[in-house]
Amino acid sequence: MNGEISHGLPPLRSAGNRIVNAGTAELVTLRGVNRSGLEYAEPGDRGFLASAAISRAEIETMVREWGASIIRLPFNQDWALHGRGTFSAESYRQALDNVIAWAAELGAYTLLDLQWLDADTNLGTLPDGSVNRVAPLPNGASIELWAALAERYRDESAVLFDLFNEPHSPLEDHYDPIYFVGEDGKLEQTDPREYDLGGNGLRNDDLREVTADDWNRWAALLTSTIRKIHPASLIFVSGVDWGSDLRGVRVRSYNMDAPNIVYSAHVYPNRSHHEWSRRFGHVCVDRPLFIGEWGGGEEDILWGSRLAAYMNRFACGWTAWSWADFPRLVRDAQSNDYEPTVLGSLVRSELLRAKKVA
Repeated sequence: MNGEISHGLPPLRSAGNRIVNAGTAELVTLRGVNRSGLEYAEPGDRGFLASAAISRAEIETMVREWGASIIRLPFNQDWALHGRGTFSAESYRQALDNVIAWAAELGAYTLLDLQWLDADTNLGTLPDGSVNRVAPLPNGASIELWAALAERYRDESAVLFDLFNEPHSPLEDHYDPIYFVGEDGKLEQTDPREYDLGGNGLRNDDLREVTADDWNRWAALLTSTIRKIHPASLIFVSGVDWGSDLRGVRVRSYNMDAPNIVYSAHVYPNRSHHEWSRRFGHVCVDRPLFIGEWGGGEEDILWGSRLAAYMNRFACGWTAWSWADFPRLVRDAQSNDYEPTVLGSLVRSELLRAKKVA
């Protein structure tokens, strides 16, 4: 591609603790919504976009009627590499292209978010009893994936990269191997449960914790993979503990902070607001901070107002969760009912306020 799907949107870069227009150095604050669906919606016989119920009209509602300047688009690694059913990997990537082009034509950037590695592996049971599909860490195919997307979008200024959704320690009933990056930069396949340190090879019941250092090595490897192909890309790096904790998370290159990195936290009501500054707020002292996910139910409106004020105070960008999934921002995106929920009304109000100020 030669920039045709970006519709002239200016490239972005980091400067200190802010995101700026790469050409003019003008400050840019990206705020918008998550449009989930492409990570899980089986294409059936209708194709990926139709099955996920994503349309240009919907994107237009997000950008023109809500004021979003960025759409975070969760996607599925396996489908981007191998397709699904009778639909090829290229048809999946074209679905991504379509959303990017629709958003860019309206003036909004797209943040490609590696949400699921695949739609089939059981990665443990979540507290609500559902199957977890969010992997603790990337795997070897993630390197191939980001190389392919970096090549595809190397000339597309509208495309931003979110390396991996939510690094976290494995759940109690997660038994599949996890891939760590060793200090030598090579991948190590590890059982999620530790082995006896006494050397007798017995497995104990302690789950292998995913630490900031573990994630830093992965983030550095994937960043390097992208940079070799797309040197100027803006890359978003989530925290550990399901994206909520940025303490110790830092991408380094040649013993220096890697350029054009944005640090992303996921914030939900299950964690006290007293932890915000400690877990992620400290980042904005010297690096760009982005809240990649935040959302809640009708009962969380005061919490949401408090978080909105906190984000405004530090002028950090964000994408609220989720246009199409729980906790919802609109009544029923799949049925084209874009009437905002209680928290959705707060999100829309904040987006329109920010657009008016800009």
